[in-house]
Order: sequence, then structure tokens, then C-alpha cells
Amino acid sequence: MAIKDWPEGERPREKLLERGAAALSDAELLAIFLRTGIPGKSAVDLARDLLQEFSGLAGLLAADQRRFCEGKGLGAAKFAQLQAVLELSRRYLMTRINDQDVLTSPEATRDYLKMRLYGSPHEIFACLFLDNRHRIICFEELFRGTIDGASVHPREVVRRVLETNAAAVIFAHNHPSGVAEPSQADLRITQRLKAALDLFEVRVLDHVIVGDGDGVSFAERGLL
Repeated sequence: MAIKDWPEGERPREKLLERGAAALSDAELLAIFLRTGIPGKSAVDLARDLLQEFSGLAGLLAADQRRFCEGKGLGAAKFAQLQAVLELSRRYLMTRINDQDVLTSPEATRDYLKMRLYGSPHEIFACLFLDNRHRIICFEELFRGTIDGASVHPREVVRRVLETNAAAVIFAHNHPSGVAEPSQADLRITQRLKAALDLFEVRVLDHVIVGDGDGVSFAERGLL
């Protein structure tokens, strides 16, 4: 049965307008994005198939263009639309933490970092560079690959801190496994970076590990 033939209260778009987006499942939200199904499948049925094919919403959102376009009912136009939606979401989250002390909006800061790093198939080590009022100067991805002493170089971090004239930083990296618990390597590199930046009187405010759920804050754990 096509979605237009469903009872009005069960149609994803009408359900969203009546009850809010949070009331919809991943498949229903994706169906609104897809707009139409394919022969023999409604948009919701197609959305469910895609979520299964990509092992969930994170896998679909993180897929590159080639992989994304292999999905049924998808293509370059849908890929472009999805990338635009994701970038709008990132920019919206950035506006919530721009021009204010990031320590007054830890949830927004964490949401932004998760939007930037979650779902990547490889580890990314990034940094928020902050001024002396803890306002964001810029966000940068600094290193890719396994986060350990061989791939994260304190001298490169110090160089970028000096170039941006940052007075404080927040580090972040993702765990592609989804398990956000810090490893011994995470703890060691954080202490090395903190020691290097202490020489320049630059504060390390936090190191956030992005994974499933809310992630882990070193500051909240008392690990800094």
C-alpha cells in the first residue's frame, strides 16, 4: 500500500507535523527524505531496507558517494541532498557555540563534535582552538589513523596552536567501534599533549571521545 493510502495519522509527514520529529522512527524520518519508494515498496519500506543494508543510520550517513549510490532508490541527487542536510546540521550546531564560552554550553559542544566525527570508518583526531574567553577560533581535523604516539604528534599540535593564537583547546577523536571508553593510548597521548602545551600556558580544557551515546569527556572523568 502506498503511503498516501495510509491512515493520515500514520503517514510520516503528517505524523511529524502533529507530534514532532522526535516521535518518528529512523525509517520514517528517512522516508520523508526519500519522498518516494520504488515499485512494490513504499518509501518507509525502502527506508527500512536501506537501514538494514547500511547497518543503521550511522552507516548510511557516513557512506561515501559510490557506496551511497549503490543503495536502492538512491543516486547522486539524493547524496547531494543528504550532504547538504548534514552540513546545515553542523553549521547550526556551530552557531550554538560560536561567540560564547564553550564551557557554558557543554552539550552543544559535544553535539557538534559528534556531528563532525561520528560514523567515520577510521579514527580522526581533531581540535577546537579557543581564545582567552573560551570562544571558538576554529575546528580542525589534525590526524587520521590509530590514535597513539606514532600518529599524533605534539609538535604539530603546538605549531597549530601558535598559528591560531589559541589560549585553550578541546581535543576530540572518534572510536569507529562505537565504544567510547578511553584506551591507555588515549590517556598517554592526552598527557603528552597537555605537558607540551603547558610550556606555552595553553590550557587543555577537555578531550572528548566520540562513540555511541553521549561519548566520554576526560574533564568529567577527572582524567586531565
